[in-house]
Amino acid sequence: MSETPPRQPEDGHNLVEVTGLKKWFPIQSGFLDRLLSRRVDYVKAVDGVSFAIRKGEVFGLAGESGSGKSTTGRLVIHLETPTEGKVLFDDVDLEELSDEEMRQLRRRMQVIYQDPMASLNPRMAVEEALTHPLQIHYPHRKDEYHDIVVEMLDKVGLSPASYYLDKYPHQISGGQRQRVVIARALITRPDLILADEPIAMADVSVRSLLLDLMKQLKREFDLTFLFITHDLATAKYICDRIGIMYLGKLVEVGELREVYGHALHPYTQALLAAVPVPDPKERRTVPLPEGEIPSAINPPSGCRFHPRCPIARLPHCSDEEPELRVLRPGHQVACHYAEDFL
Repeated sequence: MSETPPRQPEDGHNLVEVTGLKKWFPIQSGFLDRLLSRRVDYVKAVDGVSFAIRKGEVFGLAGESGSGKSTTGRLVIHLETPTEGKVLFDDVDLEELSDEEMRQLRRRMQVIYQDPMASLNPRMAVEEALTHPLQIHYPHRKDEYHDIVVEMLDKVGLSPASYYLDKYPHQISGGQRQRVVIARALITRPDLILADEPIAMADVSVRSLLLDLMKQLKREFDLTFLFITHDLATAKYICDRIGIMYLGKLVEVGELREVYGHALHPYTQALLAAVPVPDPKERRTVPLPEGEIPSAINPPSGCRFHPRCPIARLPHCSDEEPELRVLRPGHQVACHYAEDFL
């Protein structure tokens, strides 16, 4: 895997640069197993990932469950400590910051979680939930808290704000709860938003409204998004660039239209083929990968996709791990035989 994140065009400053990022979780074994064996097994959730996110863009991470998307997102905003590798945020190495420096920087990076019922405190009314980040990061603006909360509720489409201030999460709808979560993420005026499957729990009828809202807020607040999803149809609607992850590795990265129009990795092609098309006469021509994603404890050797790949050539694919390389302008792919699709 390339150890240097791709440099972006001069007109786009890299807000985030990720280099050689790894996160291995040790497996908790029983006392007897630890006593009899010195071997320690790891879940290799993220295993050598490099990319960059330009300021003001929406960079998507897509892949199946278990591919390492969410762990990568948590590493980027330092909710997890990497096993190896480096994350630069606005040219600052997060690993070199003290706890207090990280706390001060935290207001510039916020999260929109997947499940609003799990991420909102059921004992906090909406106003209290939105005031809490302000109390942490802006203690000197206490007299302004109420006005800031009201303004932010209006921004996310919860009007009149006075109706929602004293409501608890169970007293409002799922779409309204997600708007509260979005408002809470924006209340500190951050630069980077980690959106981790932000519409997965919403009703289908309101998903497009939430995506439109995030696009509008991105323009209004000059936000940068790391957008994590398993749904390539959703990514197509909001992302500027996209990285496809498989079993802890990036297998394809590029501008969204480029990747969707000229997918060069068999896994990306399979994901795109699985997106439903509203035409009963349209037949799927790309075969779906066989089986399930392998265990991250003992991933396949060589190319991790080779046991499910329709074009795998043994022993090359099983012995040698492909590097992420540029095959088209701004388009990287990690496949030994990607040239077959040029």
